[in-house]
Amino acid sequence: MFVSVDWPKRLNQRLLLFSVIIITSHFQFCSPVSQNSTNQQNSEMKFRPLGPLVRCDYLDMDFLECEKPMDHKGNITSKKLLGHGCLKFGGENYEDVEHTSVFCAVLPGVECFGSKTFLKEGFPCVKYTGHYFLSTLLFSIFLGFLGIDRFCLGHTGTGVGKLLTLGGAGIWWIVDIVLLIKGYLTPADGSNWMRYV
Repeated sequence: MFVSVDWPKRLNQRLLLFSVIIITSHFQFCSPVSQNSTNQQNSEMKFRPLGPLVRCDYLDMDFLECEKPMDHKGNITSKKLLGHGCLKFGGENYEDVEHTSVFCAVLPGVECFGSKTFLKEGFPCVKYTGHYFLSTLLFSIFLGFLGIDRFCLGHTGTGVGKLLTLGGAGIWWIVDIVLLIKGYLTPADGSNWMRYV
């Protein structure tokens, strides 16, 4: 059997070729990819349910940053043109609250399949402006004859009237406590009561 003398040279060449292949494939899969090229690749690819990527619109709210619901202020035409948004905010019962879609964007660094910005459904049309029911009730009980409860809720005109008449000689004071408990006296800006979480 004849053994070539230059076999170490061939072995070195093969090892060098193998290491170049490994290094280039490593850089191909590990190099940073821009957001636009990822979106372009996602739009060209077909979704594989058993693949590693989750659809972007299936992501949990922990991975999304969403805008606030758009306020159309009762303009039905504007809502029909846009296709989403709120005609009115608030409501005491679940059935009274309108729900809408808002634009959500995937947080940076989260990989998912599909467009990174999309409309997500099911957002309630409620807003909170810092009015707590319990504190307003306590204001109404202890300082209601001075109209403090009305001032805190933003009903300035009726608050001045209540202050000048000392709570309507006590009658307006009692009526406001009942209205507050029954849910008929709410913040003037149409916002909901703050939640105690």
